[in-house]
Amino acid sequence: MNVQIRTVHFDADTKLIDHVNSKIEKLQTFHDKIISAEVYLKLDNLSQNIRDKVAEIKIHVPKHSYFVKHQSKTFEQSFDLAFDSLVNQVKRQKEKQILTQR
Repeated sequence: MNVQIRTVHFDADTKLIDHVNSKIEKLQTFHDKIISAEVYLKLDNLSQNIRDKVAEIKIHVPKHSYFVKHQSKTFEQSFDLAFDSLVNQVKRQKEKQILTQR
């Protein structure tokens, strides 16, 4: 699986990158044919004093792709919320595939 992590308006430290990589690798347990994953970590509302942290995850599998986006006060929390939502999407899609194959 090809994993790309992009940061917008800041430089990520190794702790954050390691956190993202370890979680993304766990996606293989939910879907074994993931082609690639793209993670965008952004600072939002730059013009104001409030800076929300946004995490976007897009994964590509054969004939389908998934996209989630969450924002909160920390990148770890934003990424974890987006990851949980992505796992739910993947599980639901796999269940539909299993039901249609019967």
